[in-house]
Amino acid sequence: MVPALGALAPAARVQLRAGRRATLPAGARVFGPGDPCQNYILVVSGTVRVQMLAENGREIVLFRIGPGETCILTTAGLLAGEAYAAEAITESAVEAVMLPADAFHGLLATSEPFRDFVFRAFGTRLGELMMLIQEIAFQRIDVRLARHLLDRAAGGTVAATHQALAVELGTAREVVSRQLKEFERRGLVTLDRGLVHLASAPALRAIADAAGDGD
Repeated sequence: MVPALGALAPAARVQLRAGRRATLPAGARVFGPGDPCQNYILVVSGTVRVQMLAENGREIVLFRIGPGETCILTTAGLLAGEAYAAEAITESAVEAVMLPADAFHGLLATSEPFRDFVFRAFGTRLGELMMLIQEIAFQRIDVRLARHLLDRAAGGTVAATHQALAVELGTAREVVSRQLKEFERRGLVTLDRGLVHLASAPALRAIADAAGDGD
């Protein structure tokens, strides 16, 4: 099921089988703000995007859950008995195991390998979220955008709207559009509808590697 759980004892494997298999199409809503945390979610295949929507309408992608991974918000909700504060959308067809809350708490109490898996995943994801907060708070938008374009480029092109890039970076579409126009003016990219072509990857890399204060 999940390689990291291969060390579970036979009794714990039986408890884990209490989880039901779920198959979701791309674009399906897994959970949303205010929904109760009722299951521990283990992604077997596919990718789930977890994002938050602010009152002003601005969105930000918090993280993605891939094969063999779990959701830190689900873990926190199950441990604290609180509802979700964000939403999760499948980016592709997803197969997952939904482990009921009582089975989750039972395994957490009785299985050291399961407990290690849960808290190691929780700690890793929490560290990633802290890095995201640090980037948003302290790094210039040109640095973050250049880095994101380089990471996302396939064949020298990023297929994404300005709004989609803004969501990924946790900023406003106008900020992204303005910075892309500046990159274009400097000959670093060329812009088409829904596409960003990297005209000078080395120059973008120099910006991405720069350190600077937030704007």
